Amino acid sequence: MTETPASPQTVESESGFEPGGLAVVVGAQGGLGAMLCQRLSCDTRFVRVLGLSRRGADAISIDITQESSIAAAADRVVEQVQAGSPLRLVIDATGFLHGDGFEPEKSLRQLDAAHLAHAFAINAIGPALLMKHFLPLLPRSGKAVFATLSAKVGSIGDNHLGGWYSYRASKAALNQLVRTASIELSRRQPQAICVALHPGTVATRLSDPFAKSGLEVQTPEVAARRLLAVIDALTVRHNGEFFNHHGASLPW
Repeated sequence: MTETPASPQTVESESGFEPGGLAVVVGAQGGLGAMLCQRLSCDTRFVRVLGLSRRGADAISIDITQESSIAAAADRVVEQVQAGSPLRLVIDATGFLHGDGFEPEKSLRQLDAAHLAHAFAINAIGPALLMKHFLPLLPRSGKAVFATLSAKVGSIGDNHLGGWYSYRASKAALNQLVRTASIELSRRQPQAICVALHPGTVATRLSDPFAKSGLEVQTPEVAARRLLAVIDALTVRHNGEFFNHHGASLPW
């Protein structure tokens, strides 16, 4: 069984980030992304936190459905790296569940090619291109993490209810992309870590319409704190794994 990251109180020194690094949050103006930026800005180990977002004046512009936009954003990060701030942390907080006229499917009859393509573009292809352009920027020594937000419903082994075809399949694809990229990463940057994280149900626009009674619904502040605690506890032993917001390993 995959080893679970330690709690923040029991993290070994090997799991810590070296001071003086750069942190990047993609999707920085979403409910969870904004809170991740806020909390990281208070972490003295990082000299700067860069927010990347499709909209808004306070973040570097990025559109994860356009590789040229991702490459341009990566070039902005390179400028910071060349100025002496190694890239220690990248969090991809993007994702698509509903909107633009699409809702999660309840049956095969509702499958739609455009919906499938849109979900895969944002939930799988976009993060894959982020890995293509940002993983090579991670340093060759010292802890560095690329974490992308997946979802428990993307677990094939945990799927007992069905439905939500586009979202489940695109997040399952993301998990495979993370796993595959982590293997290549370990050969080039042996101290770097690439993981998929399930943030749980967070009170944001993405999940609000689907928060059922009985589910643990977290505020963005609580979710950000938990995710950062899991990231803080990661070591190279956890490269290529899939964890929830409590640090427990999830089945593929």
